[in-house]
Amino acid sequence: MKLHELRSPAGSRHRVKRVGRGPGSGHGKTSGKGEKGQLARSGSGRRPYFEGGQLPLHRRIPKRGFTNIFRKEFAILNVKDLDRFETGAAVTPASLQEAGLLRRGATLIKILGEGILTKALSVTAHGFSKTAAEKIRAAGGRLEVIPS
Repeated sequence: MKLHELRSPAGSRHRVKRVGRGPGSGHGKTSGKGEKGQLARSGSGRRPYFEGGQLPLHRRIPKRGFTNIFRKEFAILNVKDLDRFETGAAVTPASLQEAGLLRRGATLIKILGEGILTKALSVTAHGFSKTAAEKIRAAGGRLEVIPS
């Protein structure tokens, strides 16, 4: 194939609709806008949420709540997720990231107590639930809290 033989696939290119160019075009006189009215005027594009001039929904509904700017967002892991590590391993945020247990950008990690832990691990995280701490200690492991 040569450069001068290149063609667009059939049906990928459409002719431009030229409105207001006489009755023979099929889009003459009113240019496909019907007769008079709001929609026939220039600049008549209405926003998708426009409700004909009545008070819009986002202004009719009362405001509620607030956003706490001091909120800390934790990435949550369960004790059962830690069971994939080998006995005696040091489980740190970096090792959890390597194992694919954390999403990218997760900064704070909290360990919850769902599941069973059968191996003694040294777990380092920003937070632990009571049951998670009990299960890690019961398995012979130890935990270290990173101050957040």
